[in-house]
Amino acid sequence: MIWCVEDDTSIRDIELYALHSTGMEARGFEDGISCWEALKMEKPDLVLLDVMLPGMDGVELLTKIKQTPELCEIPVIMATAKGAEYDKIQSLDLGADDYLVKPFGMMEMISRVKAVLRRCQPKQVSKLLKVGGLVVNLDEHTVIADGERLQLTYKEFEILRLFLSHPGMAFTRDQMFAQVWGTDYMGDSRTLDMHIRTLRQKLGDYGKMIETVRNVGYRWEAGL
Repeated sequence: MIWCVEDDTSIRDIELYALHSTGMEARGFEDGISCWEALKMEKPDLVLLDVMLPGMDGVELLTKIKQTPELCEIPVIMATAKGAEYDKIQSLDLGADDYLVKPFGMMEMISRVKAVLRRCQPKQVSKLLKVGGLVVNLDEHTVIADGERLQLTYKEFEILRLFLSHPGMAFTRDQMFAQVWGTDYMGDSRTLDMHIRTLRQKLGDYGKMIETVRNVGYRWEAGL
């Protein structure tokens, strides 16, 4: 939801129309006070805020937003008058994420809105498994060993994921077949041994962490 705070009805209507036409939800406010009251009840994804507003102007509203812990992360784009250099600098100093200089085109506005939304999206934290310099990224399905990316097959990756998720735990061959190949897989131990051998080779020094547990199966040494 994009909020447009603009006292000129014709400009506000055009902004809302342009946002709606690109598939975005948008809501308009004619002054800073009504927007501030609405912010107490709801949080938009972004505020497009004109500097020159009746009552509470844009700079005052921006200050309130950025000084309120529950609201300070809301991205704000300020709309400033042409030649009003001080307004632009003041807005950025107060925490505005971008600014538009009036008169601006609707395509430019849409482009700025999309750019700020992309920039301000919370970054997703990748799920990582780390052992020393060995990093397994479960989201990206990548393995990095001391800064070098390793090329593992899907089964090799799943075996490594299993080991690093349970360091020190001894897995029987049947358990590993069930976890990596699936419960219905009817394979022989040579298939697993072959995958373990190639995984050890690809991991280099880290391959030594894969221990053979006699009469049981394999485990990842928990000491590193």
